[in-house]
Amino acid sequence: MGKSLIPEIARTVVRSPVGNLLLEADAGGLRAIRFMVGTNPRVGALARSGARNVLAEAAHQIEEYFQGSRTRFDLPLAPQGTDFQKAVWEQLLSIPYGNTISYGQLAWRLGRSGAARAIGNACKRNPLPIVIPCHRVIGKDGRLVGYAGGREIKQQLLIHEREATAGPHPRHS
Repeated sequence: MGKSLIPEIARTVVRSPVGNLLLEADAGGLRAIRFMVGTNPRVGALARSGARNVLAEAAHQIEEYFQGSRTRFDLPLAPQGTDFQKAVWEQLLSIPYGNTISYGQLAWRLGRSGAARAIGNACKRNPLPIVIPCHRVIGKDGRLVGYAGGREIKQQLLIHEREATAGPHPRHS
């Protein structure tokens, strides 16, 4: 038989202040981060060399993020989505650490001023929360609205970033 066209996915669980995170990667990069609120999974990293390296580096950088020493991630990313979703996710990467913008402002940045709802749906489908910071997008009135991990986690992430920027300057950019 020939090689499968389906990429081999490796998984690992990372413990974080917002609960367990299931990381998924293939040799091309980090594909997904899933919140595992209320679960205690027993998933270990699978032995796939390229994916294993991506997972190890992602786990390390997420740990640095929660320690307050990393404000940007430097990982190979391989999120799966439509062209529109990928354009939204790319814009999310430009939101500075510790800052927020509204869905409407994000739509304006994309040249789609009437597409705030579509932007919200793309954020909801972001497969790499935290790394692609959709938690930094808020309602036009400043309220926390929608987040795949729940509003409580969104609030925790925003508080974490505000507190980290108020202290000593982070070491990693």
